[in-house]
Amino acid sequence: MKNNRVEKLRACLHDSAESVGNLLVEAFHYLALFAIGGITAWAGTMAALEMFSKGAATIDDILLLFIYLELGAMVGIYFKTNHMPVRFLIYVAITALTRLMISDISHHNEPNMGVVYVSGAILLLAISVLVVRFASARFPAIKPTSKRHSVSDESHEGTEPN
Repeated sequence: MKNNRVEKLRACLHDSAESVGNLLVEAFHYLALFAIGGITAWAGTMAALEMFSKGAATIDDILLLFIYLELGAMVGIYFKTNHMPVRFLIYVAITALTRLMISDISHHNEPNMGVVYVSGAILLLAISVLVVRFASARFPAIKPTSKRHSVSDESHEGTEPN
């Protein structure tokens, strides 16, 4: 009888600790997402203001704004769906490599083997987007619940548009 009460108390304490732990993890999750989203918006705004102040925007500047846009979209999708859109990470990498290649060519004015290597990396990343899209359509992690799909259904891996 005493052993039964101890087990019930232990189970109750375990459940309470698990609930508090889940609450703390979720609170940290939302705080971190708000911080990342806010910092991304702030960095994008500062980059745009810098472009306005110098009166011109280079292709590097525009690609940097695309990187901020992709990061912001990634945070928004993760906030709404709790799924990390792997494709967006690859898009950020492609944009960053494109920005690196354009910057390197425009500053050094002579393409070299580095351009070929960066182009090959961009090609591999583009192929990986194709693989991720095929895999998420062929083997969805989450079955869609309705026949209609919204923008968020197409914005993260794990769902299959109907």
